[in-house]
Amino acid sequence: MTHRYKPATSAPKLRALPFTGLRSAFADGYGSRDLRSDILAGMVVGVVALPLSMALAIAVGVPPQHGLYTAIVAGMVVPLLGGSRFQVTGPTAAFVVILAPIVSRFGIGGLLLAGAMAGAILLAMGLFRLGRLIQFIPHPVTTGFTAGIGTVIGVLQLKDLLGLQPSRSPDHFVERLQTFWQARSTARLSELGIGLATLAVLIFLPKVWRRVPAPLVALPAAAIGAWWLHRNGVDVSTIGSRFHTVIDGIRVDGIPRLPPLPVKPWALGSELTFDLHTLRVLLPSAIAIALLGAIESLLSAVVADGMAGTKHDPDAELLALGVGNVVCPFFGGIAATGAIARTATGIRYGSKSPISTMVHAVVVLAAVLALAPLISYLPMSALAALLMLVAWNMSEAKHFFHMVRVAPKSDVAVLLTCYFLTVVFDMVVAVTAGMILAAFLFMRRMAEVASVQLVEDVHPHLEVKLPKDTVLYEVNGPLFFGAAETAMDAFKAIGARMRVLILNMAAVPAMDITGLVALESALLRLRQQGVLTLITGVQPQPAGVLNKAGVQEEPGRIQFCATLDQAAQAASAHVARHAPLPASHGRPQSGFSAG
Repeated sequence: MTHRYKPATSAPKLRALPFTGLRSAFADGYGSRDLRSDILAGMVVGVVALPLSMALAIAVGVPPQHGLYTAIVAGMVVPLLGGSRFQVTGPTAAFVVILAPIVSRFGIGGLLLAGAMAGAILLAMGLFRLGRLIQFIPHPVTTGFTAGIGTVIGVLQLKDLLGLQPSRSPDHFVERLQTFWQARSTARLSELGIGLATLAVLIFLPKVWRRVPAPLVALPAAAIGAWWLHRNGVDVSTIGSRFHTVIDGIRVDGIPRLPPLPVKPWALGSELTFDLHTLRVLLPSAIAIALLGAIESLLSAVVADGMAGTKHDPDAELLALGVGNVVCPFFGGIAATGAIARTATGIRYGSKSPISTMVHAVVVLAAVLALAPLISYLPMSALAALLMLVAWNMSEAKHFFHMVRVAPKSDVAVLLTCYFLTVVFDMVVAVTAGMILAAFLFMRRMAEVASVQLVEDVHPHLEVKLPKDTVLYEVNGPLFFGAAETAMDAFKAIGARMRVLILNMAAVPAMDITGLVALESALLRLRQQGVLTLITGVQPQPAGVLNKAGVQEEPGRIQFCATLDQAAQAASAHVARHAPLPASHGRPQSGFSAG
C-alpha cells in the first residue's frame, strides 16, 4: 500500500479591513468621557503637529503649507480607515532623505505623483495581507537606516540654524556638506542665537514643566525674538520672508489662508507630462516611499500597542495608509506615514480612539484658516532647531551605541553598513544591502545549526533496542538552501552492507526545494546501496513538500513510520528476513556530526 503525507491546511478567514481601529474602540464601549479625552488629546497633538508639519515640508524642499495639508488630509483619512486606535499620520522626518531628491529632480509635481503611486502600492500590500511581512526586516537594518536618516536630517539643519546661503543644493549628503563649508562666511550670529535659544527651551522645558508641549512655548517665543530683532534693524529669515504664494494675482507671504483644495498633482510647479514614461521614471522612488512608509507606520503602531496595551491590524493599517497617500496628493499633500512621536504624545495626553487623531487634523486646519498671518513670523532657525531635536530622538543614539557594544559582530556589521550607506548614499541602497547581508548571515547561522547526527542505541523516545545492522540518524534544524547539502552529507558515512537506516525528522520544522533535492540525493545513494530508509516524525510543512514531490513508500527501500518505536519494529522485521551480515561489517563510527 502506498502512503503519502498530506500537509495540514487551513483557509484563513478574510477580515473586514477598513475601520478596524474605530470599530475596536467602539466595541470596548465608548462614552462621553472618552470623547472629551479624545478632544483634549487631539488638540495637544494638533499643536505639536503644526510646526512639525511645516518644518518637515521645508526640509523636503516644498512650501510649508504642503506639510500642513498632509497632516489635515492624511490625519482624517488614515485613522478613520486604519487598524490602530492611536496612530497619528502625517509627514515624518524619515521621509526627508527620500523626498528631497525627488523634489530637486522632478519638482513638487513629481513628488506628489510619486506619493500617489506609493499609495497605490501600499493599498495593494494591505489588500494582499502583507502587513506582517514587515516584521521579517532585521532589527539591525531598521536601526541602522533610522540612525542614518536622523544623522542626515540633523546635520542638514545647519543651513538654516546658521543662516547659511549656499550657492547650490545638491541631492546627496556629502556634496551638501561641501556647499555648507563653502558658504561658511555667510553664517549669521542672529540666526544662530534664535536657533540655540529655541533648542534650549525645547530640551529643558519638558524637564521642569510637562503640562504644556514645549514647541507651543519655544516657537512663539522665537517669533517674538525675531520681531524684536527686526525692530532693532536685524533681520532673520522667517517663513514669511522665505516662502510666497500668488493667489488671484496677489502675493501672499508665508502660508495662504486656504484649506486643502483639489489639484492635479502633476500640474503643480514645473508641469510634468502625465504618461507612462513619467510613471516609469518615478516608480523606484514610489517603491522606496511605500516600503519606508509601511515600516515606519507599522513600527509606530507597535509602539502604540506597547504603550496602551492594545493590538493593531497591520493589513488594515497598510490599506488605510495607501488610501491616505493616494488622496493626499490630490489636495497638495506630500507622502505621509505613522508618526511615532505624535502618536506617543496622543496616548500620553489621553487618546482613546481614532477620533483623537481626526481632532488633531481639525486643529491643524483651524490654525491654517485662523493663524496663517502669524505663522509667517516663525523664524527658519527655530524650525531648524525643532528638526534637530526630532532627528536626535529619531536616531536613538543611546540604543545605537548599546547595540554596537553588545550585539554579535555580524549584527554590528549589518548595523554599521546600513548606517554608512544611508548617510553616504540613500535609504534604498542601505536597506537593499542590509537585507542581502543579513540574509547571507542568517543562512550561515542556519547552516551551523542544521545537522545530522548519529544516535546510539539509547534515545529518549525509543523504548525498544535497535536491531542489528540498523543505524539511527537524527536531523536537527530546517533543511533549506543554506544548510541542506551540508547536513545530508552525513549519510556518506553509511557502510555499503548496512541493512536499515532510520531517519528521524521530528526536529525539522521546514524544508525548501534545495532541502528536498539534497534529501532525494541521499535517498538515492541509500537505495543504490540496498539500504532500507525508515523516515519518521515528519512535520506538516516538510510532509507537504515530500507529498508534492511524489516521495512515497517503496517496498524494501523507503518506508514512513509515525514513531521511532514503529520504525525500530519495522527495522527488526526487515533484518529478520535477511541473512546475517559477516562479523567484519559493523556500525559506522559513532558520534559523527555534520553541520
